Amino acid sequence: MNTLRALAGVIAAIVLGGCATVTPVSGQFPPITPHQAQTGAENGKLVRWGGILIQARPKAQETCFTVMALPLRQDGRPYLGQKKSDEGRFIACAPGFYDPALYAAGRELTFVGTVTGVQVEKVGGYTYPYPQLQASTVYLWPLEVPEPATSRVFINGGWGGGPWGPWGWWGGPGWGWP
Repeated sequence: MNTLRALAGVIAAIVLGGCATVTPVSGQFPPITPHQAQTGAENGKLVRWGGILIQARPKAQETCFTVMALPLRQDGRPYLGQKKSDEGRFIACAPGFYDPALYAAGRELTFVGTVTGVQVEKVGGYTYPYPQLQASTVYLWPLEVPEPATSRVFINGGWGGGPWGPWGWWGGPGWGWP
């Protein structure tokens, strides 16, 4: 009997494990935010950061992304319902060419990489310290397609009377009524 229970437990774990979402950015990472890395104290640490793409800039050997950081879900996808300015911004650079037409402003991205320093740039008239990330993984999230809105149309209120009511042309339960 104990063997049967153990076997049922193993089968349940396999079935439930098959439902888990695994992405190239899944895993456990230290809870360091870009805002915390602005001091340079987090240099050399492996992190997972993500957010909304502000700009992609291809260079000769790499592409650098400027990103508005957002909190991440468990699977690593940016959580759009929690737009917070205190997460900060960051610059992530990855080797190779990433087409700015595909990696367009407003898209959700997640990066895994090493914090390499702080780069100071202007945001409007403000000097902003961008933590820099050398990305080993760049993940462009697929666009979420909203579910189509459905509606129900009730003619004549949906109940009783008239030719469209539940009793047809008879007009109700009193069958002899005109």
